[in-house]
Amino acid sequence: MTTITLNLSPQLEHQLWLEAAKQGIEPDLYILKTLQEHLESSSPTAQLTEADLLQQINIGFSATIWKQYHTLIAKRHAETLSSEEYDQLIQLSNRLENLNVTRIQALIQLATLRNQSLTELMENLGINSDPEVMDYA
Repeated sequence: MTTITLNLSPQLEHQLWLEAAKQGIEPDLYILKTLQEHLESSSPTAQLTEADLLQQINIGFSATIWKQYHTLIAKRHAETLSSEEYDQLIQLSNRLENLNVTRIQALIQLATLRNQSLTELMENLGINSDPEVMDYA
């Protein structure tokens, strides 16, 4: 993956942070999604490559964010969650949901591209499709 540095005006940076927060995602992911949508809409025949789709499938929380999320879940179960922590948990849950939507859309596109069923693709990629089994290690 290539890293690009952008010089943004404070107003544009603030607007990016606000829009990303509305969608419950990190600003860099918001920028990536916005650029992809723009490029796809300007070129209707443009197809995402397998590498692009695999990159979207692998986007997720950092280890630090996962730790924070699981700590908040544990506090919720123990009924020791403050109102600020509750708001934080809601925000993280919304971000996670948005990431999962992006991920499943990319999985569907990749399965179509490879002429495989979604289940078969997930098995090939080692992705657990059983929602009852969660690994919090």
